[in-house]
Amino acid sequence: MGQRHNQGGVATKPDAAETAPTGGTAELFAESSRYMPGGTSRLHYYYQPFPIYAQSGNGCYLTDVEGVERIDYLNNMTALIHGHANPTINEAIIAQLQRGTAFSEPAEPELKLARLLVERVPSLDKIRFANSGTEAVMLAVKLARAFTGRSRIAKFEGFYHGYYDYVQVSYSSQPEAWGPAQAPHSVASSGGLADSVESDVLTLPFNDRESVIRLLEQHGADLAALLYDPLCNRSGFPLPQDDFLSFLREITRDYGIVLISDEVISFRVSYEGGAARFGGEPDLTVFGKIIGGGLPIGAVGGSAEVMALLDPTEGPPALASGGTYSGNPLSATAGYAALTQLTPEAYARLEALGDDLRTRANAVFAGAGVPGQVSGAGSLIVVVPTDAPIVNYRSIPKGPAAEARMRALHRGLMDAGVCDEVGESDGVGVIVSKEGLGALSTPMGQAEVDHFVSALESAVQRVDLA
Repeated sequence: MGQRHNQGGVATKPDAAETAPTGGTAELFAESSRYMPGGTSRLHYYYQPFPIYAQSGNGCYLTDVEGVERIDYLNNMTALIHGHANPTINEAIIAQLQRGTAFSEPAEPELKLARLLVERVPSLDKIRFANSGTEAVMLAVKLARAFTGRSRIAKFEGFYHGYYDYVQVSYSSQPEAWGPAQAPHSVASSGGLADSVESDVLTLPFNDRESVIRLLEQHGADLAALLYDPLCNRSGFPLPQDDFLSFLREITRDYGIVLISDEVISFRVSYEGGAARFGGEPDLTVFGKIIGGGLPIGAVGGSAEVMALLDPTEGPPALASGGTYSGNPLSATAGYAALTQLTPEAYARLEALGDDLRTRANAVFAGAGVPGQVSGAGSLIVVVPTDAPIVNYRSIPKGPAAEARMRALHRGLMDAGVCDEVGESDGVGVIVSKEGLGALSTPMGQAEVDHFVSALESAVQRVDLA
């Protein structure tokens, strides 16, 4: 592993009142801000005073431009399940580079990845590739509308499904706008959305069977689709309760609603995916992130009946879709190399490590008397600033006090490996998102879990409960 101190001098360890990084990081951020709003192209990159900048990654470690090496528990927002520079994926990418990166014609890598996914995921008969999870969600919603002849859709409060207008509703709403717990208001979560999105989207409470029944009695006949995520990070990874996903399957079938499982993140939780693990049987499933092996990709797959709307072999399809890079051989090759390494044994090993991390991390919170927990399943984790049970989006504390705890925990985890004034560090820093999202990768072992727990022990000391 590389040095865990700043190049060009010893870095002082920040206190709870976050201090700005120095040197190359500050210069890069200042220069980036001249050309990009906020200095980045992705909202999650930014946190105060500004983010670290990546220099290189190897396995489960990332080195920033200051020379500080940390364990990467974020893995490009969970996309890199094999960590950085996986040799098998790199070898496959390099070989495909020599043959070409993209063509106007189909190529065999697209077929190989499609076959692998259809054979692995029980609910898939056919699949169509896109360039991102957001694109795949857009296509899934359009498929549902074309199949049903309806326009409105339903989603769960606090569930994030990308940057499409009709799913940017009620994924980050604040308590003053929530409305009743049994019938949440639909609230635009971004500017720039069409005026109609709030009325075109029905927001449901997750894990509340009776409320879903009542709301669908009122609106079910108008709905084209119901989107869910088997394990939603924005809501603190609440586990579906009491066969809730099977219930969704039954009730959407009763109303002729297309059921869409968004597994852009939660496909990580088992060999066959999140719906298969938690008992769902969706009409359509949306994929992204890990199925691209570190390169951009998205996909939607599902029943032959719904997917037939995309078939051009007997005349113009009912639904037009495309994309210059959809199904490109480079992403498909990388994705195939990634997924073929994800055996049931690999998933079981990641789950065991994840269970150990969650158990020990929660003991750290309890021992320190700090409200918090690490939730999740399989290789997915999220640091949540509450010790109460997580049922849905409203289980997660909102407001200045909770936000301050999360900032302290996020910064404390990252700074655990930064040297103090005498050149000594507390251990190894850990990268998670500013909202606490993280994920294990296959290069990790017991040592990396130990380092996470040690970093968390350091981080909770920075939390001010006053």
